[in-house]
Amino acid sequence: MYVQVIDDTVGHTLVSASTVEADLRSMKNTTADAEKLGEIVGKRLLEKNIDSVVFDRNGYIYHGIVKSIADGARKAGIKF
Repeated sequence: MYVQVIDDTVGHTLVSASTVEADLRSMKNTTADAEKLGEIVGKRLLEKNIDSVVFDRNGYIYHGIVKSIADGARKAGIKF
């Protein structure tokens, strides 16, 4: 799983998180781990003083893992 937050005006990635990262490799493709991944992205955004984003699900249906990532980011304090 991976999540990127991109500034579309300049095409620059602001923060990202992925289960490929060494400390996140133990995560599986479950909704619980997706929520944790969303929380990690949310915390990284808050560290950069970003508290509001637009959620682009890239055509995926808003349920399961996609919903869990959004829920995790909201839990961290990010507004959509």
